[in-house]
Amino acid sequence: METSFVIAKFGGTSVADYPAMVNSANIVIANPNVKVVVLSASAGVTNLLVALAEGRDAEVRSQHIAKIQSIQYNILEQLPENPKLRAEIDQIIANIASLSEAASLATSPALTDELVSHGEIMSSKLFVEILKEKQKKAMWFDVRKVMRTNDNFGKATPKIEDIKQLCCAHLKSLDNSCVIVTQGFIGSESSGKTTTLGRGGSDYTAALLGEALGATQIDIWTDVAGIYTNDPRITPAAKRIDEISFAEAAEMATFGAKVLHPATLVPAVRSNIPVFVGSSKAPQDGGTIVYSTNSITSKLPVFRALALRRKQTLLTLTSLNMLHAQGFLANVFTILAKYNISVDLVTTSEVSIALTIDTTGTNTNGNSLLTKELFDELSNVCHVDIEEDLALIAIIGNNLTSTRGIAKEVFGVLDEFIIRLCCYGASTHNLCLLAKSNDAESIIKILHKTIFEQ
Repeated sequence: METSFVIAKFGGTSVADYPAMVNSANIVIANPNVKVVVLSASAGVTNLLVALAEGRDAEVRSQHIAKIQSIQYNILEQLPENPKLRAEIDQIIANIASLSEAASLATSPALTDELVSHGEIMSSKLFVEILKEKQKKAMWFDVRKVMRTNDNFGKATPKIEDIKQLCCAHLKSLDNSCVIVTQGFIGSESSGKTTTLGRGGSDYTAALLGEALGATQIDIWTDVAGIYTNDPRITPAAKRIDEISFAEAAEMATFGAKVLHPATLVPAVRSNIPVFVGSSKAPQDGGTIVYSTNSITSKLPVFRALALRRKQTLLTLTSLNMLHAQGFLANVFTILAKYNISVDLVTTSEVSIALTIDTTGTNTNGNSLLTKELFDELSNVCHVDIEEDLALIAIIGNNLTSTRGIAKEVFGVLDEFIIRLCCYGASTHNLCLLAKSNDAESIIKILHKTIFEQ
């Protein structure tokens, strides 16, 4: 492949229907440097597939499958007559019906991954035909041939070196004049079973392919023209950030800003590949470019943005044996690791530890991460209190731990709220608060007004 090229990823709203796909196709055609296109499933399809994977009765299954078929047929029927493509879409719908029936008898993470992968397969097959209709040379490629992962179904870990070798074998020798259209979110483990990278994983796919193929830029096309100081739906006065560092963007993604998948920036940082975020509905509006800190032309501000992550759970683990004892924390984290629980924030006292868990992951198949087995095992070493329906509010910035007055500026305007946990000092880029979900938007609005609107 060329040493200079762009990988363009389009999210679900950018391939939601025929007009959206046409907009996205026009973006690809307008930039001759776009060599690889990574697609999400059409908006709404993955949610329906996940619901089918949870095991539904025949009537509900039939309704969900009809909705999926309707979404894809609305695109298909606006294309020139193509019996081969129609037969392919019909076969995929039949596969979905068969797998969803199997899920109604016995569901599993592996079956869920196989089922939900069909959304990206369909959207990518339709998109190739739209490019061809516009006289753009394009070919469909099954990303599972190169996106090698482990077998942690639902949130598989990519095998970086395998991906690089497979990309070299399957993609680097392809025709440079032809746009490769492939799928985000999905991969395969060593025996060939389909895996997924977790919800929102299409961004990650684009970055992994960008790293493996030596891309000069990764373009993430979504329904928002860039990264903002906060979600404009919560704070209409939010301002777009024209350029942002990898470190800042990574903090935002990790703490809930949905414009980028949290893992997206890891391959980009490793290979120093700029990431552009723009709106496929209004590409002329520009967007945000994410660079290494050395490439940022403007001064890095103390406060950059706010991020919100809902569905957080607080575990408070108490044990008098913890007092002046060694190994208690190691014990607790060994148990959590055994159940694949990832911990976000941690605070400790002499006899207790409080930690937060993000329960928005997609590898739970509709079930709670906090199983009875986990609770029982933790209860053997300490008393366990669980608080749910909390939200994590993150203040993202630079040099937060070495700038005077930060705590006063933040906490001085939040005296009417109960803050359950605060984490400040572990990173120069964030200050995190945990509060009741019902208070989260009010806290965000007050902080945004104080920090960004004065």
